[in-house]
Amino acid sequence: MTPSAPAPTLAFVESPVQLLNVLEWAHARGAGRLLGVVPRQPARGGGTGPGPAGVSGSAAPDAVQGLRIVVLPPTDPMSRGQLRRMAGLARDEGHEVRWQEARGGRFAPVKAFAALAREVRAAERVVIGDPFSRYVQLLLTLVRAEELVVVDDGTATMEFVAQTARGERLVRWHRVGGGGLPGRLRELAYAPVSATARRRFTPGPDGRRRVEVFSSMPVTAHSGMTVRLNDFAWTRARFGPPRLTKGTDLVGTSLVETGVVDPDRYLEAVRALTLEHGATRYFAHRRESPEKLRLLSEATGLEIVRPDLPLELIARRGPVGRTIVSFPSTVVHTLPYALIGTGVTVAVCDVDPSWLTPSASERARGFLAGVTDTARDVHRLPAQTAQAAG
Repeated sequence: MTPSAPAPTLAFVESPVQLLNVLEWAHARGAGRLLGVVPRQPARGGGTGPGPAGVSGSAAPDAVQGLRIVVLPPTDPMSRGQLRRMAGLARDEGHEVRWQEARGGRFAPVKAFAALAREVRAAERVVIGDPFSRYVQLLLTLVRAEELVVVDDGTATMEFVAQTARGERLVRWHRVGGGGLPGRLRELAYAPVSATARRRFTPGPDGRRRVEVFSSMPVTAHSGMTVRLNDFAWTRARFGPPRLTKGTDLVGTSLVETGVVDPDRYLEAVRALTLEHGATRYFAHRRESPEKLRLLSEATGLEIVRPDLPLELIARRGPVGRTIVSFPSTVVHTLPYALIGTGVTVAVCDVDPSWLTPSASERARGFLAGVTDTARDVHRLPAQTAQAAG
């Protein structure tokens, strides 16, 4: 297959985690089970817990052939750096990677769309990492493939499956709307594209249009959709096991940057967790601002670590603390898989309602609680820990 020839399988990723999950999907294809729901996460002693009653495995499809991964990078340097390193890992696995700039310039989106149009139309299977991305939804208007695969883009997968089950418009859980008349006009103009994307995410009644979700999240298939378990088998085969340190590691979140959690409340919460658990390191989310991280370091004495790869790979590669504490986020669902059999305890700290900003929606409150409530094989910190932080 020459670089200019259309690839049978075309994947679009916009973040390092999405690219990691495409690699996991490619590794699992032909080796995993097709399930109606994602099963219980593994026990700490190793092995995977049984799935829900009545769910049985089936023969897996053929391994992926001719996978081309198209990276649509964001503009922030940290994400771009992680994506370049993940692209190197993908090439090491024998996959073709294409770097396509679609942001950062007035005409970049149009040029990228034109450059990708032929490949999108010719692909037999399309894999996407962010079903909420407007650019990806625009590309979906060109898709003729009979198979569409959605890999995890963090906890957003939970909202994606829930919204498609209810037939709702796809809206990110932390988005509260706004923008006045210009915003409403933009939404109105974009409505046909959004509607086409929703149809693409709906399996055809005759089985000719198939939709698969490859996920570590607690999601349930609906309307002919297939859910495949992502248990991070590629990560576990490629890295580790890690060397464990005596300390506790904290995992950062971008809840402040998305306007959900008050910055001062977040600082106090991190300070309280640091004191209570003897934490020494803070793994920053790629979207956390340098100023916020500087304040955290000064207030807590934590060593701020800006990972050069997704945290699942960093933790598996080690060294890593014997306990990892996180706020409600993707890692409370993914790290128990990536760290099977290592002896690491993953703990989750609830977000107290008093930490939320006045602009945080009721939807955001419920979603954060759901992320914590559905996490398996994690230690849930007692409520007084969260209250002490306020």
